[in-house]
Amino acid sequence: MSISTATAKGDRTEPLDAVGRSIVEHLQRDGRMSYAALAKEVGLSEAAVRQRVAKLTTSGALQIVAVTDPLQMGFSRAAMIGVGTEGDMESVAHALSALPEVSYVVVTAGSFDILVEVVCEDDTALLELLNERIRAIPGVRSTETFVYLKLHKQSYTWGTR
Repeated sequence: MSISTATAKGDRTEPLDAVGRSIVEHLQRDGRMSYAALAKEVGLSEAAVRQRVAKLTTSGALQIVAVTDPLQMGFSRAAMIGVGTEGDMESVAHALSALPEVSYVVVTAGSFDILVEVVCEDDTALLELLNERIRAIPGVRSTETFVYLKLHKQSYTWGTR
């Protein structure tokens, strides 16, 4: 399993203390670590660790998920799509976030207003997503698609620096 410490809303929260950072770092290495083993590593009781993890998850600061290989799951096409918008970028980002093929949406500064990562069954599904659904969203002015040819690294163990 993988851990993400970024909030989906981008809200600012209180910085994690040393124990919170240690909990996150241990879970990033092994998301299946038991509360008892985690408690031993960070020097708290199992109940205290369970409460800390629950607070981190409820606040959106921590997410424990299974990270899969899209190819082994039957999805042969992944891509990053740069989106140019007109008008309200947030409403476009919200509409993009609702699409089931979309795994990542970020509002950016630079050549694109929004970057969107998608995972599709094949090229036909990617074309349908682009042509019939993404480009149909009000406020989408342009798209540029970067098709993934080979994944060299995907890691969520960057710690809490």
